[in-house]
Amino acid sequence: MPLEIDSLLVHTDTRGVVFEPLAADRIAQQRNAHVVISRPGVVRGNHCHLQGTETIAVAGPALVRIREDGKLRDIEVPDQKVYRFTLPPKVPHAIKNTGDRPNVLVAFNTCEHDPQNPDTVQDILLES
Repeated sequence: MPLEIDSLLVHTDTRGVVFEPLAADRIAQQRNAHVVISRPGVVRGNHCHLQGTETIAVAGPALVRIREDGKLRDIEVPDQKVYRFTLPPKVPHAIKNTGDRPNVLVAFNTCEHDPQNPDTVQDILLES
């Protein structure tokens, strides 16, 4: 499976925002889901997964850095936008909150989370 980046449809009103982080045809393949709320300036990720395919929906503003074929690639997620990244195994990634308020990241993985035998390898792409 190749790396995929999609801009998601975001519904906004006076209550806030709503988006669907995962395509319906991929829900059954998932073995882990988690939500991350990061303070301004915080970096999450800085790793790759050895076996699992990770799908993350990132609410902007944020900087997502990915290493593809040995080259760094930066993707800016604008404020009030949500981008979905489908990351195959062994694609290092990091996400930095570039805004002035907490932001949200919703993640799914095709492997179960096992704290005793994690599927991740640290790879520092961004600093806080």
